[in-house]
Amino acid sequence: MRIGELARRTNVSERSLRYYEKQGMLFAERTPGGHREYPEAAVDRVIRIQELFAAGLCSEKIVQLLPCMRDADGGPSARATPGLVANLTAERARIDRMIADLVRSRDTLDEVIDAARLP
Repeated sequence: MRIGELARRTNVSERSLRYYEKQGMLFAERTPGGHREYPEAAVDRVIRIQELFAAGLCSEKIVQLLPCMRDADGGPSARATPGLVANLTAERARIDRMIADLVRSRDTLDEVIDAARLP
């Protein structure tokens, strides 16, 4: 599929897809005319990249992580290194801290909302 179709199917801009390719997260064949041609599996790959960005990972970490994941189901493969596991464990701890902070903020908002509802 061409870049425009991949962009439509994943709701990701063509500019972002070119960035993913430049960073080594996404790969395309080139037609004789120089157009990018992506395999069907690129849809799953782009969705996975978007999920990892949404989790707060930077592109450098995503590039390291993607070879250790299966695109279709997002499950792990046997390619993870101890260094990558340590890196991802630290990322997970960071996300856990963010979740705890958000829960505290939500609880504070609930208290303010409850206080405002009192007659």
